Amino acid sequence: MYLRVIGEVKHRNLENIFKSLRKIFSMRKKEFEKIYSGASMKQVREDLKQLVDFQKKGMSIESISQMFEERLIPHLMKYDNSGFLSMFNTTIEKGAKLGADLALDYNQGVTDWYVSPGGAVLEEMCIEEVIKLFELGSEADGTFMYSGTYANQEALYLALHKKAEQEGFDFAQKGIKGFEKPEKLLVLISQDAHFSLKHAVRMIGLGEENLRKLAVDENRRIDVAKMQKQVEDIQSANDIFCIVATTGTTSTGSIDPVLPIAKICEKTNSWLHVDGAYGLAYSLIPKYKARFSGIELADSITWDPHKQFGVPIPNSILFVRRKEDFHRMALHSGYLYRKGEDKPSPGLKSPPSTRPFSALPLVSSILYLGLDGIIERLSSPLDAVAELYQKLQKDSEIELCNIPETGILCFRLKNESMNQSKLNSYQQRIYDEVNKDGKFSISLTKLDDRSVLRLVAIAPTTVETLMKSIEYVKEKAKQIIDQGV
Repeated sequence: MYLRVIGEVKHRNLENIFKSLRKIFSMRKKEFEKIYSGASMKQVREDLKQLVDFQKKGMSIESISQMFEERLIPHLMKYDNSGFLSMFNTTIEKGAKLGADLALDYNQGVTDWYVSPGGAVLEEMCIEEVIKLFELGSEADGTFMYSGTYANQEALYLALHKKAEQEGFDFAQKGIKGFEKPEKLLVLISQDAHFSLKHAVRMIGLGEENLRKLAVDENRRIDVAKMQKQVEDIQSANDIFCIVATTGTTSTGSIDPVLPIAKICEKTNSWLHVDGAYGLAYSLIPKYKARFSGIELADSITWDPHKQFGVPIPNSILFVRRKEDFHRMALHSGYLYRKGEDKPSPGLKSPPSTRPFSALPLVSSILYLGLDGIIERLSSPLDAVAELYQKLQKDSEIELCNIPETGILCFRLKNESMNQSKLNSYQQRIYDEVNKDGKFSISLTKLDDRSVLRLVAIAPTTVETLMKSIEYVKEKAKQIIDQGV
C-alpha cells in the first residue's frame, strides 16, 4: 500500500514537471512565432480564394476547419505574441472567454426584456456597477455600443439635441434645418483627437467645417491657456455646442486636462464629451487616477473594454452623466419598446435594435480577475513603458517624442546627416522593414510634420520584452543605412 502511494506521488510529481516543461516550451515557441505570415496582399488573396469558392454541396466541418487552419490562420495577427506592439488589440482574457463562449452558445439579443430577460437585466446591472467603479455619480447611466466610433457619434448627437432644446425645438423632429445658422455650430477637439469625430459630425448632418482643432502642449495634451484664447476668438461669431477631451490620444496616449476643460464648458454652456475609448480604464489604477481628474463632470464618456480588458470585440460603452440624457435616443414601436412598460429595454438608449450580449464577457472577466487582478493587468504595460522611457533617455541613437502618460511611446531613429524630409522617409522605411517579416509589429504616426515610430503596450508585459522590439528596430535601421537610404 505504501509503495503504491509513493508511486502515485512520484507519478503526480512527474506529471507536474512535464506540465511545467510543456508550458515553458509553449511560451518559448510563442516567443519565436511570427505575429502573422508576412505574406503579401497578393499571396493572402490567393490563399483565401478557396474560402469564398461557394458550391452547391456543403462541406464537412472537419474539411472547413482544416482549410481555415491552412489558409486563414497563418494570415491572422497573433495578438498574444509579445512582439505585437502596434495597435490597441489584445488576445481574449481567460475569464472573458468563458462569458463570450456562453454568449455565443445562446446567441442572445439584449436590447429588450422580451428578447432576453437575463441578458437585458444583466446589462443594466453591469452598467450600474461599472459606473460605481469609475465613480461617475449616482445619476449616471450607460449603454453598450458596437464601437468607440459609434459611441462618439451618439455623444455628439446628444450634444446637438440638447443644443436644439436650448434653441426651443426638438432635433429629432426638425433635424439640422431647425437651426437658423447651422454653419455657426462648432465642435472643439484636440488636433490629436481620433478621426472618428470627423465621422461623427458628418453623421449628425454637419461637416468637417464645423470642427475646430485646439492646439496641444509639448506633450500633446490640449493646451488650456491657448484653448481659452481660441474660445474667446471664435465664440462671438460662432456657437460652440460641444467640446471633446481625450483621455488617451491615439498617437501618443496623452491625457487632456479634463477638469479645466470642464470649467470652460461651463462658461460656454457647451456639452463636454470625453473620448476615453483607450485611456479611461487606467483611471482605475490608484497611482494614475489624478491624471483623470474631472471625468465625473463630463456629459458623456466613451470607453472600449475590448482594449485593455481583453474582452471580445465588439465591446464599447457610452456613459452619460444624467440618465434622462438617453431619452433623446428613445424610439418606441408597437411590437418592441412599447410605452408604459416597467421592464428593461437597453435598446432605447442607442440605435441598434439587435446587438450582442457584450456585458457577459465583461462581467465574467471582472469576476475572474477580481479588482486587484484588473489593476495589476492594467498597471503592467504602463509601468513597462515608463521604465522603457527611462532607459531610452540614455540611448544616443533614439529621439523620444513624448513622455508616456499611458502605454504608448513615440520615438525616432536619429541621423544627423538627414533633413526633416529625409528623416521622415527614414522612419517610414524602418517601419516597413520591421513589419515586413512578421516577427515584430510596431506602428507609424504623424506628430505635426514629423513621422514617428509608435510602440503600444496594451497587454501585460515587461521592459525586457519591449527592449527586444527596440533592438530589432535599431537592427533594421542599421541595415537600411548600410544599404543606403
